[in-house]
Amino acid sequence: MMPSLASKHWALAEAALAAFSVAPHALGGLWVRSPPGPVRTLFLELAADWQLSGTAKRIPLHAQESRLLGGIELTQTLTSGKLHWESGLLTQSHGGVVTLAMAERVQRQTIAHVCSALDAGTLTLAREGMSQTVPAAFGLIALDEGLEEEQPQAALTERLGLRIDLGSLSVHDALPSDIDRANLLDAQACWTSVVLQDSLIETLAATTLALGIDSPRAMVLTSRLIKILAALEGRAEAIEADLERAVIMALAHRATRLPELPPEDTGEEIPESEPPEAQSEEPEEEAPDSREQPEVTPPIDAMIEAAIAHIPSGLLASLRAGHQPRGKSSTGGKSGSQQRHKQRGRPVGTEAGDPRRGGRLNLMATLRAAAPWQTLRRQQATEPRQAHLHIKPSDFRTTRFRHQRESTTLFVVDASGSAAMHRMAEAKGAVELLLADCYSRRDSVALIAFRGSTAELLLPPTRSLVRAKKALAALPGGGGTPLAHAVELTTLLSEQILRDGATPTAVFLTDGVANIARDGTPGRQRAKDEAMTAAKQFRALNSRALVIDASPRTQQKARELAQALGGQYLAMPQADAEGLRNIVRSVEANN
Repeated sequence: MMPSLASKHWALAEAALAAFSVAPHALGGLWVRSPPGPVRTLFLELAADWQLSGTAKRIPLHAQESRLLGGIELTQTLTSGKLHWESGLLTQSHGGVVTLAMAERVQRQTIAHVCSALDAGTLTLAREGMSQTVPAAFGLIALDEGLEEEQPQAALTERLGLRIDLGSLSVHDALPSDIDRANLLDAQACWTSVVLQDSLIETLAATTLALGIDSPRAMVLTSRLIKILAALEGRAEAIEADLERAVIMALAHRATRLPELPPEDTGEEIPESEPPEAQSEEPEEEAPDSREQPEVTPPIDAMIEAAIAHIPSGLLASLRAGHQPRGKSSTGGKSGSQQRHKQRGRPVGTEAGDPRRGGRLNLMATLRAAAPWQTLRRQQATEPRQAHLHIKPSDFRTTRFRHQRESTTLFVVDASGSAAMHRMAEAKGAVELLLADCYSRRDSVALIAFRGSTAELLLPPTRSLVRAKKALAALPGGGGTPLAHAVELTTLLSEQILRDGATPTAVFLTDGVANIARDGTPGRQRAKDEAMTAAKQFRALNSRALVIDASPRTQQKARELAQALGGQYLAMPQADAEGLRNIVRSVEANN
């Protein structure tokens, strides 16, 4: 019975895991893209069974820097009066394997330390009064839950020599493996001595360039993988099959373009314009001795076809569309900006400070800061206090917090005669959809409408979706366009929101054509000048603004308004309510 395609996929994953188990640090790591479930559990159990040396550690998602790198061991230090260093997770994993949980959401600081260890095999530590270089050569298993919108950072994935995707497999596809620990130990002892011919290296380089892979690290890791795969098969010299499997495991997912394969040989005859005698004019050379046969370079076409066949589906579709693959950041958001706070939020480290000024004392960090100086301070003390700690104000450490500021979206809707005639229905529909989005994110919303001779705050900042919809449904249309008053009212409300600690975002739906001055008198030129002056005052707040041109034809005045506000301009003459909502969401996501 022939194995299914899924079973072959599992066999390829097992081969990648076996190669990683032979030389974890030499290959950098293994990127496992799979949601939690029995398949991933089975794979990790197999990884634990095949681990040949060292220890296995797991780095949680929000691991603190002191846990990663190590620090002063307070109990022994305070008991003995001498500094005692406690090694961190990365140092404890020297010679072994580290599993990084939820790699697509790990903090950048953690990624930086892990990448430094993968590059050098050591860590240089200079903290808490001690400076030293410690060994930290390990292999990394990066667990990625496989969400389309989230991927690990490129700095990490570039250093991982292998990638497998288990998302489409089930436990029934996991056939028993022919590989055992004896094979792994034999390969570990001899893989460095496997011969890699220049012809294979040339084909590997050509394949790398054809796939648009510019990083030399990818070629180095793949060349090591070729030798390990040959050693697992018991060969002293790598062959074309080893190169093909290595391309699938290590290069296919790194492709940035689809190479053009040369046209196939159709067997057509030589055109009559080319005289056949030209091919026979060359004197025939004698066949060289079989012992002097030159190396046969593996066909690059076969390698490229193998890589294309195993490019991830999402990446393949992107390459066919002509887009450059780009990892999406998981740290962005649509809510308010982040700010530091002394008492609330997510802890992001410690800093020197006085807790009497509102900070929260971090006792452990304070003791670590004071511990290196205890011997010297006891010697300098005027009164003997051998059993006491000598704490000085400079030792105090407070916890730094960072929390997300609340966001308030201000919808400034042009309800004048021109806008009402053109796009009022679409504008109301778009605002209702945007209000629902803000409600789902627990953001506050406010609604300002301007028509006739004044602008009016119909809805103060609120989280009530029902109130917002009622205020929008009762919005009348018709009359003049007091744009200057609307911008001025938006500026005042934005200032109040900033004082309350939130982040305002103003969304203007207008054609930008002002015809009512600030005092309520008509006059296009005066109304425009006053609107531009008010817009510059808004710009001084450094708040976000978006101007959506709701006229049937794009208006230069709306573009000028966006420029004066320091915001973005969107011309949406053909968009319906759903299109307006989508474009506003994309702008908010990029800010």
